[in-house]
Amino acid sequence: MKRLLIMVFAFMLFLTACGEKIETNMSRDVQAFEFTTQDNESLALKDLEGKWWVADFIFTNCTTVCLPMTTNMSKLQDKIKQENLDVQLVSFSVDPEYDTPKVLEEYAESYQADLSNWSFLTGYEFQTIKELSIKSFQSPLEKPPEGEVIKRYSGTDPKKLDVIIDDLKEVS
Repeated sequence: MKRLLIMVFAFMLFLTACGEKIETNMSRDVQAFEFTTQDNESLALKDLEGKWWVADFIFTNCTTVCLPMTTNMSKLQDKIKQENLDVQLVSFSVDPEYDTPKVLEEYAESYQADLSNWSFLTGYEFQTIKELSIKSFQSPLEKPPEGEVIKRYSGTDPKKLDVIIDDLKEVS
């Protein structure tokens, strides 16, 4: 079974379903989820099963850490395409009340996100995403598992993008 890749709030994390081919620095189960995408469609953890994926926790009216994180996700998407890697990107909103599917769609467009492999998620209560972030990714937020977090990267350091690509190549 392939591994999963995750980026969380100010950090990036690797997820795996089994086995290890890269040096890991985390080991966490990911709790099941099913949320709404920018296209008003459903995306669940089970839809990502057996796939590599990178995720972050953002909100669209953020003026600090979200800007470089989303910029880096966009750059990572470009690098993934250049390397012809089959990787999904997932951005969880931590402000689901404001970040409607329409708002997320506009936000995605502002970063030239290719929505064929990058989903922006909402459609839950803040407490739900807070619990997912804390329990699955050990990443606190203010205001049956199918994967395991095994590696953490800085989500604000663009130099880490090449490290992520190298690790993805190693395991793909």
